[in-house]
Amino acid sequence: MNKLTIGLVLAFSSFILWMTYLANTGGSSVFFNLIRVLPYGDKLGHFCLFGILTLLINLASHCKSFPVGRFRIYYGTAVVTIFVLTEEISQKFIPNRTFDLMDLTADALGILSFTYFSFLSSKKPMKG
Repeated sequence: MNKLTIGLVLAFSSFILWMTYLANTGGSSVFFNLIRVLPYGDKLGHFCLFGILTLLINLASHCKSFPVGRFRIYYGTAVVTIFVLTEEISQKFIPNRTFDLMDLTADALGILSFTYFSFLSSKKPMKG
């Protein structure tokens, strides 16, 4: 299963990078058209894209984590958070893009929600 998960991470990451490239260069996509017609489509897209990526990377890395104070942070969660912050802040410097705090909020909610799903999926079933 891990090879499948790694393959999904690579495919999904490639999709996100392609969509980011199209957005940065003013390109168009059927996916951009879809989010325009859905109510809150852009925010839902941010939530789902980065949430699912977080879940996939956490699963592929077997939910490995590192300590930060009293907490443990999944490596996948940290990687996606750093990517999202870099990508969203970079929009201030790209002519075809605009920085939107609500996009960043949707990203964060997706990352946090799917980190929780990662936590639930990593729990071992209790033996009775």
